[in-house]
Amino acid sequence: MEVDFEDDEDIARIARTMKVIAVVGLSPNEARPSWGVARYLQANGFRVIPVNPGHAGSRILGETVYASLSDIPRSAGVQMVDIFRRAEAVDSIVDEALRHLPDLRSIWLQLGIRNDGAAARARARGITVIQDRCPKIEFPRHL
Repeated sequence: MEVDFEDDEDIARIARTMKVIAVVGLSPNEARPSWGVARYLQANGFRVIPVNPGHAGSRILGETVYASLSDIPRSAGVQMVDIFRRAEAVDSIVDEALRHLPDLRSIWLQLGIRNDGAAARARARGITVIQDRCPKIEFPRHL
């Protein structure tokens, strides 16, 4: 993979400034990549807010699980949304994030996930978008 220096600057800024991250598709299964990434983020001082409609109301990694981004209280201050869902689900997730998260600054699509249309809509609103990358891989060199 070639290094995209613009992405790298964005990743460095995200790693150093985001404090509250909603993880869409966070699984309670410790063997799933979403759980490992969320646990890494928590261990490095980030607040992780789980979003998974199949587990809404339960707790994952000590945090209450929400069914959707719009269910998260605005006072939670979500700054970044990390998406562990298929590319075809990204459109509605990004649109919901743009409508309901007033503190949103970044949208992150995990490894293997790209949706250029959703990314363009978010960028048009001033949101930094990272696609096809993983914060657990990218953050260590910036923290």
